Amino acid sequence: MRNEIANFKNCKSIAIMGGTFDPIHYGHLVTAEAVRHRFQVDRVVFIPTGRPAHKADKQVTHNEHRYLMTVLATMRNENFEVSRIEIDRPGATYTIDTIEQLKEMCRPDVRLYFITGADAIHQIMNWKEPERLLTLCDFVAVTRPGYQKNRLFEEIGEIRDKFASRIHYMEVPALAISSSDIRERARKGMPIKYLLPQEVEDYIYKFGLYQDREKDEVKFMLPLEVMQEKLQSALSVKRYIHTMGVAEEASRLAEIYGTQTDQQKARVAGLLHDCAKDYPPELRKRFCKEYKVKTDEIMEQQTDLIHPFLGAEVARREYQITDEEILNAIRFHTTGRANMSLLEKIIFIADYIEPNREKFDGLEEARRLAYLDLDMAMKFILEETIAFVKARGRLLHPLSVEALDYYKNQ
Repeated sequence: MRNEIANFKNCKSIAIMGGTFDPIHYGHLVTAEAVRHRFQVDRVVFIPTGRPAHKADKQVTHNEHRYLMTVLATMRNENFEVSRIEIDRPGATYTIDTIEQLKEMCRPDVRLYFITGADAIHQIMNWKEPERLLTLCDFVAVTRPGYQKNRLFEEIGEIRDKFASRIHYMEVPALAISSSDIRERARKGMPIKYLLPQEVEDYIYKFGLYQDREKDEVKFMLPLEVMQEKLQSALSVKRYIHTMGVAEEASRLAEIYGTQTDQQKARVAGLLHDCAKDYPPELRKRFCKEYKVKTDEIMEQQTDLIHPFLGAEVARREYQITDEEILNAIRFHTTGRANMSLLEKIIFIADYIEPNREKFDGLEEARRLAYLDLDMAMKFILEETIAFVKARGRLLHPLSVEALDYYKNQ
């Protein structure tokens, strides 16, 4: 913690930037710098709220996380300070208490500017001790472009007439960024880069902030949108369409037979199940050697059987998948194996019945069985697949035979 008293005693004017900062973003920083420049204040003090009274019924990220993110975001600007006075103060947080405490830390003639959203102006009279608050500091009302200024001026005018308080208006374009949008994007695995400082983005990912509890159990890093972009460049158009169909089908099956976590894992495994399918032979051979993918005699002769095993390693290294259940679902989606996990069965079946498949004998029956009983669907699809392979004189992998024997006995 910085020596706030020593810093503030030398300040003739201070702007106060309060907020939950959950998380802090460029909208906050641009606003603070704009106010600093316009009013020529000596310091802008960022004060993360402790227990905001107006958000008592809302879940807010832990104080220390919000404080540290604010420190990281402001550390490169020598005119910015971060104060703990609200997060260290017990009980509910009220602006009047903060202003009075801050005044005690400053010289007697200090001029304070309290930065707030324009929408909050007409709510000031509902704050704690509003009359006293309006005599202690100036208010800077900041808005997004397009805000109804006339309404704001009317509200400011009424307060001015009654309290003779100085209220200033500023339009800040960067306020289009919002913390709630960043939290939602992080929750969905969407990119938040360039909405907030890199240090804050890294902090969010390091500590897994704004993630659903169930999603926290899924051990993969890349957002789905990034995976899809990488796949589009790695697969043919036809293969990519098939891949998206498998992901959707797997998600539907997981919704019926599994949990929300299973559903998310199924979508990821479905997206990546054929990630190495379109590799040219030489590239496939090089990657197998580089990634230490073990191939047997049958796989060497029936090279189409290599791609799921190689695909699991590609998913691990290039798509940052560390969840072994997802990797196994990719690894065994072609051959199957005995005693498959729920996710493995879902991907194996989804690959066979996805909606973009051209019609063939047994497809509709497989789809019917898939939504009745997964084990029955496994047995049927394995029987059909093995018959298809034998009819064309292809080599049959022992894993498929073991899988069929297993499901026949279920």
